[in-house]
Amino acid sequence: MTHWKFVWVWGLWCAGVGAQTPVANPAPVFTGQPISMQFQNIDLRAALQVIADFSGQNMVVADSVTGQLSIRLQDLPWDQALHTILQTKGLGQQHVGPVLWVAPLAELAARDKLALESRAAMQVIEPLQTRAFALNYAKAVDMLAPLLSTATPGPGVMSPRLLSSRGSALADVRTNQLFVTDIPERLTQVADLIARIDVPQRQVLIEARIVEASENFASSLGVRLSVNSSTPNINLPASSLQGAEPANVALSLFNATASQRLGLALSALEADGLGRVVASPRLVTADQAKAVIEQGTELPYTLAGANGATSIAFRKANLRLEVTPQITPEGSITMNLEVHKDSVGQSTPAGFAIDTKHVSTQVRVDDGGTVMIGGIFETSENTNRAGVPGLRDAPAWSWLFGNRTRRQTKQELLIFLSPKMLVQRASAP
Repeated sequence: MTHWKFVWVWGLWCAGVGAQTPVANPAPVFTGQPISMQFQNIDLRAALQVIADFSGQNMVVADSVTGQLSIRLQDLPWDQALHTILQTKGLGQQHVGPVLWVAPLAELAARDKLALESRAAMQVIEPLQTRAFALNYAKAVDMLAPLLSTATPGPGVMSPRLLSSRGSALADVRTNQLFVTDIPERLTQVADLIARIDVPQRQVLIEARIVEASENFASSLGVRLSVNSSTPNINLPASSLQGAEPANVALSLFNATASQRLGLALSALEADGLGRVVASPRLVTADQAKAVIEQGTELPYTLAGANGATSIAFRKANLRLEVTPQITPEGSITMNLEVHKDSVGQSTPAGFAIDTKHVSTQVRVDDGGTVMIGGIFETSENTNRAGVPGLRDAPAWSWLFGNRTRRQTKQELLIFLSPKMLVQRASAP
């Protein structure tokens, strides 16, 4: 697990376990039985006794709680009635096991402050213990930074350090063990954190099919796979510029059922001569880890140095796919796609030019589904001459003794990506 992933998980854990930074209290939820109360100038302690008798709640009222109040409540949950009375008189409540303690807010705050100071004082004199943690999936070195961070927290920002000021940690790279020395309470928190982080990452199998197809291949394939199914198609055409034919970016999504028929459909269309599968790479990558598929050639060119010396360098003319999958909570897979289609272009005095085509997109696919990316076209023209030598070039007889054929072909590069989650034996809690 990389360091930034560990810090992200550690931050979420702190927010739920070790956070002590004051945050906005959520709106209380009241679930008590309804109670009706109507009193005029009733003693405050007597009103609290009425609520305690009605709810059966063990309640202790501090001696500093005094005063009177007039109240009229109709069919209100008893815990909401108690909350209303306490808010009116500047009082608060704390649950200590099965006992509810009622006291002024200032007294409760002073009690909490005293408890924190006593706890901090105990941490200074409490004996230290050392514990070894053997990690199976996470790297012990990646855990040192948040455990031993000395960054000073800003306003409203909690320091990510988990260990106390007396705590220390040591990572052994060879055995991937973490040795932590601290008070028992912090060691328990470290053990809980490791149990949440040291889990296997989910794996994704990505099967790619790269197809060189005729111009109507994609539409024929879409018709075959889209029968009785809802297949979204997105086409982003561009307008021509100075007579040059633009490229289109076409994207189609197929569900898992259509993906199962994809291999048969490609074989059938390949048998009809409409296209051919040029590559079928498969790879496995971890969740949120980049996978790269690259195929092509490298072109040499001369590189001149500052002192007149020359050297040979290489430029790639490749088909390159970069896929970063992310498994969503509902079970689908979001993929960040980078497609580079580079080919050898015209010859120049400095070397061959590189014709580049690039597609960058993000798409969400069902588990086992398929995304098809098209719109990368290549057009080629071939001219052939045949006839009787000499006479075929005569302006008056060329039509009789010679012929000229011109053939223009247009091919589209289609990329099919089918991600599928692999079953794992353990998962994060």
